Amino acid sequence: MEKILISACLVGDKVRYDGKSQYHPLVKELLQKYELVPFCPEVEGGLTTPRVPSEISKGKVLNKEGRDVTRQFQTGAELALNICKYLQIKIAILKDGSPSCGSSEIHDGRFTGRMIKGKGITTTLLEQNGIKIYNENEIEELLK
Repeated sequence: MEKILISACLVGDKVRYDGKSQYHPLVKELLQKYELVPFCPEVEGGLTTPRVPSEISKGKVLNKEGRDVTRQFQTGAELALNICKYLQIKIAILKDGSPSCGSSEIHDGRFTGRMIKGKGITTTLLEQNGIKIYNENEIEELLK
């Protein structure tokens, strides 16, 4: 069975910045077709749950208190890539909007709640290494 890396919050793990999950109801159907490998780059990169929200601004990841957490985001992305390489994963389903996992949009970097076109740190690194990225709104494509 083909393995897919998936944002841990989408399978129900409470790893979001606010300590909640973003469980996606199609996970059960995905499990019938794929072996899912849950992963949260932010937690694996060393950030706690819950944590201060972070956004990408001018090439850095800053939390709402102004602390630079770019290193933790980069570490999480590198660990995600290592898992993909080790397990020969070619597909990832990542939570859109996240500064790690956003694939079509991210927050504007000013903590306004406004979304802009952009990609997260993990998404960018995985794509640069040939991993096909889907977001939670594209799961149905994988189920066809």
